[in-house]
Amino acid sequence: MTTNVINKGWFNPISISVLLTLIFVSIILHVLHITNITIFVLSILFSGLLASSIRIADQWERAVVLRMGKFMGLKGPGPFMIIPIIDSVSTYIDQRVRVSAFKAEQTLTKDTVPVNVDAVVYWTVWDVEKAALEVQEYQKAIEHIAQTGLRDTIGKHELSTLLQERDKIAEDLQHVLDRNTNPWGITCQTVGINDIAIPQDLADAMSKEAQAERERRAR
Repeated sequence: MTTNVINKGWFNPISISVLLTLIFVSIILHVLHITNITIFVLSILFSGLLASSIRIADQWERAVVLRMGKFMGLKGPGPFMIIPIIDSVSTYIDQRVRVSAFKAEQTLTKDTVPVNVDAVVYWTVWDVEKAALEVQEYQKAIEHIAQTGLRDTIGKHELSTLLQERDKIAEDLQHVLDRNTNPWGITCQTVGINDIAIPQDLADAMSKEAQAERERRAR
């Protein structure tokens, strides 16, 4: 499982350029004896604070800003500034459509057939504030809920239904996930069932039965 936390720090092209420029100017002024050592040290400290206040969020991101530990607001996309020491950027939240794979192994169907099911869910954050404040690790939470929902869905259907109505079952699972994740500011757009694996002996028996049925109809 992957994590959704993105921490960039304050290093970015703008902050580094500002820092280097201010340090260069401070050195020149000190070398020319325009400023004394105290002013020189203070100017270096000021340069560091000013540079650390400049942040950048990519087009698909929103930055969660905290002031003394309290939610202050969202910033981005693009460059923005915070108050050094007082403010902090907790994380950058990606608002693009994401995909998470999940599976249920050796899960019993309604007619007690063990199956392995692989699936994916496509989801996106539509409310950054809720995603930041309501749940700690929303991507992990989505994956756990998806896996639990898939197991519950398998247990409610017989094997024949799983094999024949895969799209409908995926749609029902998508509604269940969306209902659980909406309070977090997240919507699950689509669920896809990639593969349903059944025991080999059962697969062989079903194949022989299907072949026998074809031969019966051919007579």
